[in-house]
Amino acid sequence: MAEDLVLDTAIRDWVLIPLSVVMVLIGVLRYFVSKLMRTFQNPDGKIVKEGQVVIRARNLRSAANFIPSKSFRARRMYYNNEENGLLHVPKGQAPNAQAQMFSDPNMAMDMMKKNLSMIIPQTLTFAWVNFFFSGFVAAKIPFPLTQRFRSMLQNGIDLSTVDVSYVSSRSWYFLNLFGLRGLFSLILGEENAMDDTQRMMQMGGFGFDSSKSLGAEKDGLDIVQHDWVLPKFEQRAASVLRKLAKS
Repeated sequence: MAEDLVLDTAIRDWVLIPLSVVMVLIGVLRYFVSKLMRTFQNPDGKIVKEGQVVIRARNLRSAANFIPSKSFRARRMYYNNEENGLLHVPKGQAPNAQAQMFSDPNMAMDMMKKNLSMIIPQTLTFAWVNFFFSGFVAAKIPFPLTQRFRSMLQNGIDLSTVDVSYVSSRSWYFLNLFGLRGLFSLILGEENAMDDTQRMMQMGGFGFDSSKSLGAEKDGLDIVQHDWVLPKFEQRAASVLRKLAKS
């Protein structure tokens, strides 16, 4: 039988609110520190050109039905030609993103700075939470949950008799760590709202591989089924005008 606990208001004032405020302040501070540590690099002309080609091919694919079939086939041939198409990348000339990163020391340094700006604050904050707030029941979720959520919401509390809806201080730290993206999007802007889950996924990345983007857009253009919709618009407009004339 799960027990109901009465949470002291002092836990809210000295555990729950300080944890939330500190996590928000650390996220904002980490953003500005990483922005100051970022080194300015002149963009590579080849990478910029390939990015613009991908955008143009994507626009052609999304608006293909608004141009005649002959025009669409000519544009698709211009992009997907196996000899000199803009989206065609020969197999031997595909860039190696990992080798590109190791050949550019600035890129490796920027990646190391980003990883340090994520790891160091998380380590210090977790040590602070684990030392001062370990074992606290910080909050209660206002709806019932199943037993599968116990390990996620009651990290650091080894009591099976406590109801699953109660949240420990350590679990509240992890919920704030991975759940503040919406708040950061309001404070820092949508493009700066990358949460720590995405940063962890990018820690093992080695730069941008343009050949994959070009190949994906090439395959997307190849499978487009063209259907010119403008003649149908004319027929629809003519039928509407006939109805108006009859009325």
